[in-house]
Amino acid sequence: MVDHCSLDAGGVRLACRISGPLHAPPLVLLHALGEDASTWDAVAPRFARSRRVYALDLRGHGRSDWPGEYSLELMRADVLGVLDALGLDAVELIGHSLGGVVAYLLAQDHPGRVGRLVLEDVPLPRPRRPAAPVRPDGDLTFDWAVVTAVRPQLDTPDPRWLERLGRITADTLVLAGGPGSHMSQDGVAELARRVRRGRTITIPVGHLIHEAAPDAFTDAVSAFLL
Repeated sequence: MVDHCSLDAGGVRLACRISGPLHAPPLVLLHALGEDASTWDAVAPRFARSRRVYALDLRGHGRSDWPGEYSLELMRADVLGVLDALGLDAVELIGHSLGGVVAYLLAQDHPGRVGRLVLEDVPLPRPRRPAAPVRPDGDLTFDWAVVTAVRPQLDTPDPRWLERLGRITADTLVLAGGPGSHMSQDGVAELARRVRRGRTITIPVGHLIHEAAPDAFTDAVSAFLL
C-alpha cells in the first residue's frame, strides 16, 4: 500500500509517496529533472519489503508546489526540511541524475543525515559545454522554469561542490549507465573515486537504469544496502 501525503519543507509543500513497514529503516528516493516520484514505481515495491520508502516530488515537479524559484541549493534545503518534518535522523538516500546532485549536496553538507548513498548515473560537478534546452510541446508535469534555472548550475557548477565530495562519509554506490548514456561515464567514475567510500557498478542500459533494468537495479542496490 502506498500513502500519498504533502509535507511542509520550510514554506514549500512537497508531495511524497510512502510505502513499507512503519518502523523499517528509512529510504528516500529523489528523481531526475522533469520526472516525479512515479518514476520509481517499478522498484519501490521491492525496496518497501525491508525499508520505509519515501519517494519525493522535488519542488516544481509533479504534485509538489511550483513556487517559481528554483536552484539545486533550494532543493537540497527542501529535502532536509522533509527529513526534519518526518522526524528522520539518518536515512539511506537514492538519487537519479538531478536527484543525485541534490543527494550528494545534502550528503556533503550534512554528512550525519545520510547513512548510505546511491547515485544513479549522476554528473560530476565539472563545467560542461552548455546546450540550449528545448521545451517539449504540450502540458508538462513539471515547471519548465526549473530547467532554465538549474541547467546553468549543472553546466557551470559551483567549484566547491567538486572539492566537497571528499566530505561525504556515507558508504556510496555509484551506478553507471554505460556507453548508451548521455552522461559522461568518465565523470561518473571520477565521482565515485572522489567519494572516500565510493564504489562503482556499471549496468549498461543507458541513463534510465532503474526503468530500463529494474531487476538489475534493485539487485545491485539491495545487495549494497544489506
